[in-house]
Amino acid sequence: MGEHRLVSVEIDDETLAASGPDAEHERRVAIFDLIEENSFEVLEKDVGPYVLHLSMQERKLVFDIRTEAGEAVHIFLLSMSPFRGVIRDYFMICESYYEAIRNSTPHQIEAIDMARRGIHNEGSELVAERLEGKVTVDFDTSRRLFTLICALHAGQVRAAR
Repeated sequence: MGEHRLVSVEIDDETLAASGPDAEHERRVAIFDLIEENSFEVLEKDVGPYVLHLSMQERKLVFDIRTEAGEAVHIFLLSMSPFRGVIRDYFMICESYYEAIRNSTPHQIEAIDMARRGIHNEGSELVAERLEGKVTVDFDTSRRLFTLICALHAGQVRAAR
């Protein structure tokens, strides 16, 4: 593995608390998948590999990127507003997919799964677009980051209920 990658992701429990064991499990899986394989390069900074600290500040996701030794590399805020619609759509299609698994034909399940993957791709493209000028990621990494953002958002939605 090269230097342009994440080796750890840490979540601020005060601002992004998981709402329960299911939400915590979703986060752990999303983080594991992201760390397992990623391409993450902070522009104009050649000091990787990186540790990503995530927190929430005024409805914005804070990306606090550090070196493995804990030295600050770059901090920026990612507004969650542009993600609201695609996250809502993704959650709705996921619910339809899980319902289809229980009650539908394989053909119907496949059609819903294709739609689910399409919305996930849309979210992944949005992640890459919103990171542009700050961090360079490949498509698979942006997909994994979108999955993590959804897992973080799901915990916040459940906590608000």
